[in-house]
Amino acid sequence: MRILIGDDHSVVRKGLIQIIREEFPLAKIIETADGKEMNDIAKLTKFDIIISDISMPNRIGLNFIRELKETQPTTPILVLTMHAAEQYELRCVRAGACGFLNKESATEELVAAINSLLIGVKYISKEVAETISKTRPKNLVKFPHETLSSREFEVFNLMIEGNSSISISEKLSIGPTTVSTFKKRIFHKLGVNTLADLIRYAVDNQLQ
Repeated sequence: MRILIGDDHSVVRKGLIQIIREEFPLAKIIETADGKEMNDIAKLTKFDIIISDISMPNRIGLNFIRELKETQPTTPILVLTMHAAEQYELRCVRAGACGFLNKESATEELVAAINSLLIGVKYISKEVAETISKTRPKNLVKFPHETLSSREFEVFNLMIEGNSSISISEKLSIGPTTVSTFKKRIFHKLGVNTLADLIRYAVDNQLQ
């Protein structure tokens, strides 16, 4: 069995490898701390499962999941991240992931997720499964942040984390003008005028 692990924190990668080795002693594991390198590796070798964060050097966000899925369309992807499931799980699944776990999850849950994906069963929360399986009622009003596109949501999160426009541009590999356009859309959709208002919105809606 071949497993590809992507995370820019060495401690996390080593911990994952130790857990996997105990459960799958014969598994061939390849690790990387770089998003571009991870996708390049995936282009050369077929894997049985890919475990990855969504924030890595040279690749960040949901587009990274889509890119990996395009490279290995039949390989299940398990997202392992510090981001809150409430805000990211559904978006990750829609981007192509077959499972989602927070890095604070217990070892047993990680092993259960890997085993589920290996037999072709998605490992997602009940709430997300229900959301995917049914259409949202038309009379149910969305929160403003739920109207953000995937890319707008990524820019939104980078903004409230304190990233400058240049930093956002570099992390998402988009031009400064594009970042500015996304910011205007975000401010308009959320009904705010300043970064302080945006951060206050995030705090009020438990997004930070």
